[in-house]
Amino acid sequence: MKLVKRILLALLAALILVYAVDYLSWRARMPASQSTLQVNPYYAVPQKDGKTEFILLDTVDQPCVKSLFPHAGNPPCWYLQRHTQKRIDM
Repeated sequence: MKLVKRILLALLAALILVYAVDYLSWRARMPASQSTLQVNPYYAVPQKDGKTEFILLDTVDQPCVKSLFPHAGNPPCWYLQRHTQKRIDM
């Protein structure tokens, strides 16, 4: 049981270290670490008959950060590149 606790503690420490290094590297190159990607939002409107109507909206630019984790309220660019469709449930 002690071994399991030590392993979990080591994993937690490693995660904290990785996040700290990612944050410091993001802060060091602040202007260059910001970017924008185009996202296609759409409304998903439920109908009375149980079906869903989709209403496409115009493409919008969403800011992202070039890092491993999200910072300053913006998602990482690697995540946003894979999720360019943004569903808005009504």
